[in-house]
Amino acid sequence: MIHVCPLSRLHETVLNTGALHIVTMLRDADRMQRPRHVPPTNHLVLSMDDISQPMDGYVPPSEEHILKLLDFLKLWDRSRPLVVHCLAGISRSTAGAFVAACALNPQRSEAAIARAIREASPTAVPNRMFVKLADEVLGRNGRMVAAIEAIGAGQAALEADPFHITLE
Repeated sequence: MIHVCPLSRLHETVLNTGALHIVTMLRDADRMQRPRHVPPTNHLVLSMDDISQPMDGYVPPSEEHILKLLDFLKLWDRSRPLVVHCLAGISRSTAGAFVAACALNPQRSEAAIARAIREASPTAVPNRMFVKLADEVLGRNGRMVAAIEAIGAGQAALEADPFHITLE
């Protein structure tokens, strides 16, 4: 199971779910403190801004971020949940969870995974740039991008409630 939350709910979500693996998707990762019971080797930090196209002074999602996430997922034994978070729990983290679910479930349709995210969170807006890069790396031929576009932009919010998606 993959749980998604904002930074403000990270410790609570990790504690409530029993997760031992965390993906942090923040440019300024020094803004967060890893829960003490989570070993550093079980914590991936992907330093990036929440942008959907390159902008001066910002760190965009990159292929390197995708490859690091995919490598980290190989180390996750799935015996306990994974928590993916960003600042608000709306864009970067939902994109990370979507990419993880697609990578771990190659037989499941991208559209079904995107719909599961939408059903779990009306505020989810997966970062299109991160998803597009993952679509290319995973060889999904545009299906991942089409799936997130099909679920729409979601409801406006400053911060999302934590949610989870089940891996099938």
